[in-house]
Amino acid sequence: MIIRTTNLRKIYRVGVERIHALRGLNLEIERNEFVAIMGASGSGKSTLMNIIGCLDQPTDGHYILNDRDTSRMSGKELAQVRNREIGFVFQSFELLPRMSALRNVELPLIYARGAWGSRRRKAKAALDRVGLSDRMTHRPNQLSGGQKQRVAIARAILNNPAILLADEPTGNLDTATSRDIMTLFQQLHAEGQTIIVVTHEDDIAKYCHRVIRLSDGMVSSDVRTEHHLAKPQAAAALPC
Repeated sequence: MIIRTTNLRKIYRVGVERIHALRGLNLEIERNEFVAIMGASGSGKSTLMNIIGCLDQPTDGHYILNDRDTSRMSGKELAQVRNREIGFVFQSFELLPRMSALRNVELPLIYARGAWGSRRRKAKAALDRVGLSDRMTHRPNQLSGGQKQRVAIARAILNNPAILLADEPTGNLDTATSRDIMTLFQQLHAEGQTIIVVTHEDDIAKYCHRVIRLSDGMVSSDVRTEHHLAKPQAAAALPC
């Protein structure tokens, strides 16, 4: 078991109002699962994503990640977990415009003060893994939307995280490019990566092997599917 939440509650205070974003949510995710988390606006999916990503902490309840109770961690410990165990992929890519693809991918290791040579080798390997070995020196404004997202994915998998957490990863992409990115996620999952995709799109959720729907801060349905799309192509063969 890589993720377990027990009676997870999150309450936000807005003036005198108390907003119950999560209402005793219980969830278990196994290692190497490929999961979609869905729900309407206000269902609690963004709050749950922030807690799973150790960007926020619950008001009550427990979040166990790799057998460690994150609810008891200090801010410094949570920062270490975010850097070492969770890879983030965002809708808006979050790339630095003045840096090359390679430098953008290197950033987590720069902050960790890794040795330059080792850092460069790992970043090159990550870009090669997502099919961008021929775009390493390009800046974000020289890349397509799909290529930008591949750079973001390369950065996310650089430290071999326990979890790849993707928040609406295809939200800024056209339909064909979205398929390419989800095929890449399929490939990473086949290599052993645990992937959680937060999405509101049914067409994107269909790529996942399990779909969890939230409503009013609780799990309303949890469906495992045997549906498999076409066998993933090699990442380098996907022009996006």
